Amino acid sequence: MNKTALLHITDSNYCFPVSENEIVLRLRTAKDDLENAYLIYESKYLFAKKRKKAIMRRAYSSSLFDFFEIKLKLADVRLAYVFLLESGGKEYYFSEDGATETYDFSMCYYNFFQYPYINKADVHESVGWLQSARIYQIFVDRFLMGDTAKDRSYITMKWGDAPTPKSHAGGDLKGIAKKLGYIGGLGFDTIYLTPIFKSGSNHKYDIEDYYLVDPQFGTNEDLKDLIDKAHARNMHIILDAVFNHCSKNLAQFKDVVEKGRSSKYFDWFIIDGDRISDDGTNYEMFATCRHMPKLNTSNPEVQDWLLGIAVHYIEKYGIDGWRLDVSDEISHAFWRRFRIAVKEAGQRVGREIAIIGENWHDAVGYLRGDQYDSIMNYAVTKACLDYFAFGKLDADGFACRLNEILVRNTSTVNNMMMNLLDCHDTERFITTLKGSRVRLKAALALLYLFPGAPCVYYGTEILTEGGPDPDCRRCMDWKKAGTEKYSDIAEHLKKLAAIRKRYRLYDGEVSITSGNGVFVFKNTNKRRMIELRIKLGGAEDDCFELNVT
Repeated sequence: MNKTALLHITDSNYCFPVSENEIVLRLRTAKDDLENAYLIYESKYLFAKKRKKAIMRRAYSSSLFDFFEIKLKLADVRLAYVFLLESGGKEYYFSEDGATETYDFSMCYYNFFQYPYINKADVHESVGWLQSARIYQIFVDRFLMGDTAKDRSYITMKWGDAPTPKSHAGGDLKGIAKKLGYIGGLGFDTIYLTPIFKSGSNHKYDIEDYYLVDPQFGTNEDLKDLIDKAHARNMHIILDAVFNHCSKNLAQFKDVVEKGRSSKYFDWFIIDGDRISDDGTNYEMFATCRHMPKLNTSNPEVQDWLLGIAVHYIEKYGIDGWRLDVSDEISHAFWRRFRIAVKEAGQRVGREIAIIGENWHDAVGYLRGDQYDSIMNYAVTKACLDYFAFGKLDADGFACRLNEILVRNTSTVNNMMMNLLDCHDTERFITTLKGSRVRLKAALALLYLFPGAPCVYYGTEILTEGGPDPDCRRCMDWKKAGTEKYSDIAEHLKKLAAIRKRYRLYDGEVSITSGNGVFVFKNTNKRRMIELRIKLGGAEDDCFELNVT
């Protein structure tokens, strides 16, 4: 047995409670190294005298490792345990002392693994609606202009023209409200909007006033109307929180520009010196964008101000969640305060509020139940690109990659992930696929079945093309929507949505395997099995099969 491959970490993604009396345990081993893995367990106060034994499931496999998993329902939540491993006809115990051929249970208090007590406060509670959600992302300026009577002097492009970094097309909140029936008809029950607050840009990621809906998009009343109409259709609205940085035209930053260190807002930003330099290069900013100064989110005053904004839109407008822009550049301390404030606000209004970070990489440090609920799952995006578009992964490699992604986080987190193929920051997936409908449909099928919530970028249903930003932010072509030419895509989305709506996918056991060049995804429980099989052969040989039994 390869002892160096063994890994188990208590109070981590290898050991986590999923309720007040249930816990999931995982063990990493070398690939194909064990015949069986068992858990030996009991209350830590009884473990020396008596024990239970349960077989573990080989739940995930990567190119190098297998991951065994078991879910326990406990009468006594003070858990002690060791692993019993069968390899090459021999038995080994695995405890805090490592792998040994014998184990002295009379001295177990020194070296068993333990989860000392499941405290309710340490259980990462699921956002129920997010586990089964079907999310539709909208870049507001490019979706639909619903208010044709508004001041349109700001519009600098004809609807449908190629977008530029600074062009405005005229989409607004009333346009989205008018299309709620269309969005719901495709099977979506959640809408994620890019920023909507006062800003000079088309994307609104440089916010000047966080309490004011940008007049280009409408009014605060239009926002409330959209949310109320969405809720009447049992739909949810997620807004984009830009709390890492702001616009240089934010009143507080302008005060610092004018007064330097004497401004009461000086410490709201991170400045090298006593005032903003004439060339504007001596303060922290988003990326290299001087017009987007970084907020000092370690400052308690800034934290209080941002928390007030977050709570305001929950309590006054009824939003259902926040997507957090550039969230990995903000302090963990802030996000811990943010979670408490947002969840408490949700309790006051009787709504479950989702917190979704924009972390492009492994975010386990933010996903322990004290900060975010989930992230935008770009790891899945990249895996799909490597398999469906770039050919860097075959069926075996794709299965291994997805298993590796799942084992990064707890099952609670996995079931709330925002899974996406593309978005406002990436090239359109259909463009990367060079127009392959079969591969798009196969990828969408996986997206809808994979643990978490699928997030589909507006226009996917009509095969909207687009290269990197800003080309991925093209106008929605409403002449194409609902036409026979794209009906197969729309019907596919509806079918996938119906499966998610009917079956509680987060209650099933997931199996991701491959064989003979075929990728196989299964989600199974006692009542049903859902299986997706994908084979990529190129050109006319690409195919997939989705069965529910």
